[in-house]
Amino acid sequence: MVVRNKASLVAQDFCQKKGIDYEETFAPVAHLEAIRILLAFAASKGFKLQQMSAFLNGFIEEEVYVRQPPGFESARFSDRVYKLRKALYGLKQFPRAWYARLKSFLLKSGFLMGSVDKALFLLSRVGGTLIVQIYVDDIIFGGSSHALVSSFAEQMNREF
Repeated sequence: MVVRNKASLVAQDFCQKKGIDYEETFAPVAHLEAIRILLAFAASKGFKLQQMSAFLNGFIEEEVYVRQPPGFESARFSDRVYKLRKALYGLKQFPRAWYARLKSFLLKSGFLMGSVDKALFLLSRVGGTLIVQIYVDDIIFGGSSHALVSSFAEQMNREF
């Protein structure tokens, strides 16, 4: 098994002020009962489940600037800051931007969003069924066949 180490830039949000730097915060949280039902359903149907820790970058609409990370300052441009085009983990805008991007991707891929649980998505095809449950920045997904789950995992890796 290959383990990939990834580093991520985390925004320090001590400079963000509510009403000035962001309008709303939001995190899609599945109810614990929904996760239990998903696990029970997957076990009864023999679904293969996978989990992804999804530090996916969503696009943001506000202008957000961050200083250069310690240890990575440019000697030539030490007085400059970065303007973000995508939300970083740690920003108040991150969960909303990430959920919007993921939701858009899933709906374009043919998934149906749960009417009660907006963090649950279902795709039924002739080849099988896929279920996706979102919990803040993690995704639990499973399907009726190994090929279907693997294909979805590869598609997620390409897209994000």
